[in-house]
Amino acid sequence: MKQQKRTKKDSLGLMSFTALLRSANIISNEVHKNLGANNLTVSQFGILEALHKIGPMYQRDLAAQILKTTGNITTVIDNLEKRELVQRIREMKDRRYFQVVLTPEGAKLIKKIYPTHVRRVDQVMDKLTKGEQEELKQLCDKLEQKESAKQD
Repeated sequence: MKQQKRTKKDSLGLMSFTALLRSANIISNEVHKNLGANNLTVSQFGILEALHKIGPMYQRDLAAQILKTTGNITTVIDNLEKRELVQRIREMKDRRYFQVVLTPEGAKLIKKIYPTHVRRVDQVMDKLTKGEQEELKQLCDKLEQKESAKQD
């Protein structure tokens, strides 16, 4: 792909943001292209991955974890529940809340596909040296911290 040329109208911030967004989308598409073989969307995989790595979570926490709205997460969980990959368990202390947990079938699926996912991420990110990957992580952390501070 041809690199965009910077014009007088475009700020360095805009050009950097556009490059970051394009790269993130291209990498995400490459990493997640095999999810269709397991009939999963990116959001569904994100939920299974979060539950696999972190354990049972409330819906609002899952939404925050995979950067989706609580309204969107409800639909995603509904679809995973229909496939019997997750289950909602009502909180006994406050019946308004549900924890989402992996079912045995959901745990089996994520354990099967997660190692391949990790290898695919590593393959895509190996375009960068280990030092560049660390620098990228630090830069992303820095951007996230600045935005988090603005929202507080």
